Amino acid sequence: MLFTWKEDFSVNIEDIDKQHKELFRIGSRLYTIVSLKDGIDRYDEIIEILYELKDYAEYHFSFEEELMKKYGYDGTEDQIKAHKKFIEKVISISEEEVDIEQKKMGMDLILFIANWIENHILKSDMGYKDFLNEKGVY
Repeated sequence: MLFTWKEDFSVNIEDIDKQHKELFRIGSRLYTIVSLKDGIDRYDEIIEILYELKDYAEYHFSFEEELMKKYGYDGTEDQIKAHKKFIEKVISISEEEVDIEQKKMGMDLILFIANWIENHILKSDMGYKDFLNEKGVY
C-alpha cells in the first residue's frame, strides 16, 4: 500500500515517529476513500480529511519546530519554510474543485502527501535525526 510505515521513516524520536505515523494514517484513509469505486459522493469525507491533515500537520510542525529551536538545530529555518509551504498548499485546495473533481483532486492530494513523505520525511527530517539523537532526544 502507498502509505505503509517502514523503519526507514523513523527519526528515532518516539513522539515524532508517532506523529509521522499519524500523517501516514491520514494519507491512507484518503487513499482508501478515493480508491472506492462505488459511485458514492465522497466530498464530505475528502473535505474532512483535508481539514484533519491541515490541523494535524500544524500540530506536528509546531512540535518539530519547537524541538529544533530548543536544541539549536541549524536547519530549523529551512524546515519552517518547508512546513509553511505544505500548509499553504493544503489551504489552497479549493472545496469547490474537490466537489467538481473529487477523484482528480483526491489523487492529486494523495500524490502531494506521498511526495511530501518521500522528499521531506526521508530527506529533510533525517537531517535532524542524528543531531537531536546526539543531544539525547529519542
